Amino acid sequence: MAYRTTRRTMLGAMGATLVFPLAAAAARAARAASLAPRLIAGTYAREGGKGLYPIAGEGDRWRVGTPVTGIADASFGIGGGPGGMWYLVREQAQGEVSAYATGWATGWDHRATVSTGGADPCHLALDRPSACLAVANYSSGSVAFIQLDRRTGVPAPATVFRHADTGIGAGMGTGKDHDRQEAPHAHWVGFSPDRRWLHAVDLGADAIFAYRFDPQARSVAPPVVAWRAPAGAGPRHIARHPRQPLAYVVCELSNTLYTLDARTDGHFVTRHSISTLPKGHTGASQAAHIAIDRAGRRLYVSNRGHDSIAVFALDAAGVPTLLQHIASGGHWPRVFALLDDERQLVVGNERSGTLVVFRVAGDGRLAATGETLSVPGVVFLGRPE
Repeated sequence: MAYRTTRRTMLGAMGATLVFPLAAAAARAARAASLAPRLIAGTYAREGGKGLYPIAGEGDRWRVGTPVTGIADASFGIGGGPGGMWYLVREQAQGEVSAYATGWATGWDHRATVSTGGADPCHLALDRPSACLAVANYSSGSVAFIQLDRRTGVPAPATVFRHADTGIGAGMGTGKDHDRQEAPHAHWVGFSPDRRWLHAVDLGADAIFAYRFDPQARSVAPPVVAWRAPAGAGPRHIARHPRQPLAYVVCELSNTLYTLDARTDGHFVTRHSISTLPKGHTGASQAAHIAIDRAGRRLYVSNRGHDSIAVFALDAAGVPTLLQHIASGGHWPRVFALLDDERQLVVGNERSGTLVVFRVAGDGRLAATGETLSVPGVVFLGRPE
């Protein structure tokens, strides 16, 4: 029988040509959404890590995706650079920071790598309006300051400041742990909320350094000491209060949390101190990560060795009191991600190679969900932007 084209068949064919591309586009979008992670995890190759892992999840159901190979020893990263660029440090003797244009449906597109001018870079800070990047080089006790191309996000060569060269960093650390404090060891960098200062926390020097930052000139001045920790405290990381001029510094070697008044001249003054460990604990432990919730009511610290998360309530003045210690669900909780919107906290236990998911209650306390994932050598957790 001969086939006769009618208005109905023509409209049907036209409809199919419209529906099928729309359906295909919807399917592609669904696939892309399924690939988009809620977290990314950087890992150490020497501890079994295979690269940068995407971590997807819905509710309490999480899964680990296929790692992005070729991104080894990414101990810290930050996104939101010009053009949506991500920056990842490679923690090695010849430190590097690499820029990537990202898209989980298409992969991580490497755009550039520059030297950090030091050994074992471990932390990054980004001033987005001026497109300036700072890097803490742990083993060298130095800070690298890098201008980014405002359009492409590609980093320029770094200007490096060594704390020992200033004459104020060398020999400052006088604690019992001589192996950790034989010289300056920069562990954290961050721009102040008013964008007037770049601060660097130095574990080896028992100090926080302040660099005067000029966002218009895109430059920093040589550092001065902004705060001196008690000898042997080993300050590691800072968390800023979201509404008050306060900073909280966690000290790795003394397992102490300090509440600091942040002055406009870049200096800090100690207001309060409290242990991150339970009373009477005598075993070896090292405090590590710190985070504060968006409301400025709860603060969290991880304890490696005691293998716990300490939860603190912050009063109206921002002073912390202990609410809870809860087991981290693995060994050596180096890092965690506090997910305010999801009311969850995800802990990366480095030496057991696990991610453990906790539920955050209304009062800030944590409860285990029973969800544990395998991520060998996890040392960094970031949230895609």
